[in-house]
Amino acid sequence: MNVIRIALIVLVALAAVLLLRGQGAKHQAVRRLGLVAFALLAMAAIVFPDAVTVVANWIGVGRGADLLLYLLVVVFFSYMLTRRLYDKRQNRQITALARQLTLARAPAHRDG
Repeated sequence: MNVIRIALIVLVALAAVLLLRGQGAKHQAVRRLGLVAFALLAMAAIVFPDAVTVVANWIGVGRGADLLLYLLVVVFFSYMLTRRLYDKRQNRQITALARQLTLARAPAHRDG
C-alpha cells in the first residue's frame, strides 16, 4: 500500500472522529479553519496547476487531477457526516417542539 492510500485512510478516519465529537465552539472553529485551508489550497491549485502534479508525484499519485479527486472525496465525506449530524439534531429539536406544542394545546383533563 503506497503512502497516499495510508494518508487518505488516516484523513477519512480523522474527519470522522472530528465530526462525531461535540458541537461546541471549539469544534466549529476547527471546521471553519479547515474550510479556510481548503479554500486556500483550492486557489493555489488553480493558480499553480503544475504544483499539484508535482505534489501528487511526490506522494505517490500519478496525476494532480487524481490527487484533487481523492481530496474531494475526503471533503465530501466530511460534509456528509456534518450534514447527518445536523439533521439528527434538527429532528430532535422538531420532535421536542412538537411534543411541547401538543401538550400546550391539549385540553385540561378534569376528574369527575
